[in-house]
Amino acid sequence: MAHEQPSGISRRAFFFGLLFSALLAGLGTASLLPAPASGPRGEGGQASQERLRWRLPVAFGTQLPALGDNILYVRDALAGASDGALALDVFEPGEIVSAFAITEAVREGKVPAGYTWLGYDQGRTPAAPLFGAVPFGLSPWAFMAWWFEGDGQRLAEEIYHAQGLHPILCGLIGPETAGWFRKPIDRPEDLAGLKIRFAGLGGKTLQALGASVTMIPGSDLFQALEKGAIDATEYSLPVVDEMLGFHRVAPINYFPGWHQPFTAFHLVINLDRWRTLTPPTQAALTTACTAGVARNLARSEGLQGAILARFEAEGVDTRQLAPALLATLEAAAESVLEAEAEANATFAQVYENQKAFATRYATWDRLAYPRSPAP
Repeated sequence: MAHEQPSGISRRAFFFGLLFSALLAGLGTASLLPAPASGPRGEGGQASQERLRWRLPVAFGTQLPALGDNILYVRDALAGASDGALALDVFEPGEIVSAFAITEAVREGKVPAGYTWLGYDQGRTPAAPLFGAVPFGLSPWAFMAWWFEGDGQRLAEEIYHAQGLHPILCGLIGPETAGWFRKPIDRPEDLAGLKIRFAGLGGKTLQALGASVTMIPGSDLFQALEKGAIDATEYSLPVVDEMLGFHRVAPINYFPGWHQPFTAFHLVINLDRWRTLTPPTQAALTTACTAGVARNLARSEGLQGAILARFEAEGVDTRQLAPALLATLEAAAESVLEAEAEANATFAQVYENQKAFATRYATWDRLAYPRSPAP
């Protein structure tokens, strides 16, 4: 039904009334909205609140700022908005499910949902890393635009629904560091034989340049560096890397984070479970995750300056990758992405869609944002 807009001083009240109504509809939480007519009925025929309590394994320790603690914000937002009716019981990595096997456990129904990085699905779902982190890829805000306003969400749902899973974008952080190294790397030749922990498509890029790449859980990385099992590692943001102590055993920290300009996290829900939820509960989960995306990105950006200042005071050797080395990495990453696309049609579909969006977005990015002159 169309609304007649009043004139004069009441326009502001009219606008905010509509905005408030839209927010309530978007939240979809049962503490604010009744459950649909098909839902359970309480006294007097009123629709009662759907309740759920899910065990939720996570891929990253919740003690880790921005990388791991975002799911606690989402959990608390969901519980607060639903007056405790919608509860997520968070389980740390490895407590009930391996950090690398969360989507598999959700698909098999061992747990109803999980919070993870889709890049870990690379072996089972070749296109999955494109939804998690892409070398020399989109900025965090551009990825968010592709997901919500482009075809990202639609493509992810098509791919994961076919596997019995429903993905919801639920967290997003900015670039990681390019890694912590015992010795300088100045030339592409310095990567040959380097034993390094690296993930996703970035790891495949380093392998193409001769590095020996391994995947080690974050909790084991300090010991692996200290004992020389690896020569270098990437993991996450400076605030996380400091907490894990990498600077104490590998004092050279390189930038920029070419391999993960954005890192996205998803709440992955068993599709059968998702389809049994009432629309208000589905909306509540989606809205809590969307709030988590914004809050997570703000937190990841806001914490790093103080950490980098502390690194400088403590004598951490912070360096930029040499331009020639960075160009070699970019060329190698493009070759890896093209090879992945050639090997898998679904990867190619997502990759081409993402590239097309990036090309269109680049015009806006170039025209709209001021660029500081090079120092």
